[in-house]
Amino acid sequence: MHNSNQQAVTKAIFPVAGLGTRFLPATKASPKEMLVVVDKPLIQYAVEEAYAAGIREMIFVTGRNKRAIEDHFDTAYELEAELAAHGKDALIAIVNAIKPDDMECIYIRQSRALGLGHAVLCAERLVRGEPFAVLLADDLMVGDPPVMQQMTGLFDQYRCSILAVQEVPNDQTGRYGIVQGEMLKPDILRITGLVEKPHPSVAPSNLAVAGRYILTPEVFERIRAQPRGMGGEIQLTDGIAALLDSEQVLAYRYHGKRYDCGSRLGLLQASVDIASAHPQLGGEFSDWLKAREGV
Repeated sequence: MHNSNQQAVTKAIFPVAGLGTRFLPATKASPKEMLVVVDKPLIQYAVEEAYAAGIREMIFVTGRNKRAIEDHFDTAYELEAELAAHGKDALIAIVNAIKPDDMECIYIRQSRALGLGHAVLCAERLVRGEPFAVLLADDLMVGDPPVMQQMTGLFDQYRCSILAVQEVPNDQTGRYGIVQGEMLKPDILRITGLVEKPHPSVAPSNLAVAGRYILTPEVFERIRAQPRGMGGEIQLTDGIAALLDSEQVLAYRYHGKRYDCGSRLGLLQASVDIASAHPQLGGEFSDWLKAREGV
């Protein structure tokens, strides 16, 4: 038995092996996680959220053509030397802030795209029997405090797996994992069932799993034991659903806003909102938007 009841969450898995076909041609040679919202790639928003939650070990489950992600979090000597030579200290600070000294980045390959459950399984040896977070960079979350920090706070209290959920329109249940459960207190449910992409006519609720999870290590056994789902994929939700037999799993209605940056519309919406709130650009950009409405 793992003694996951003693530990804080210090490791996060970022499944970044997907192909990003919805963004072609932008993603032909560049990973979709490197798509930029204002001035940062999606993956950096997710890593900063994990870091804010006290997580220091970032595990990236990558695929082919994902070198840009590794390079982004690596040291860029030539760039830093060039900036230093020109006295651009503010820019050096921005570059250095991408990977703080106390943050560790580890990369492991998912050789075949067999689904989210398989991606998580690829990182099992690196997790070493501890509770861990999973963040999907496609879901850009804006919250105060950051959403993963809200969740690690809850984990410290409940010591069990926690899934971030949000209400979605009833006709959209077929796009998400949907939970059913009983309210423990406002915004927290004990999950009694979990269904992957149910048709609206059979969906147990309209509470959809968003791309943030804290999971206990027991989930690895459950994922391994699951039969393959649609398209031969190994689904994470099936593994979590199997956990319900043996341990409590909570759904948390997080406080914040999620942008589905796996879609072109979501990426554009995130860009506009984050630019409007940006400390340097916000005022000028908002003025431009207002002036444009009059066109």
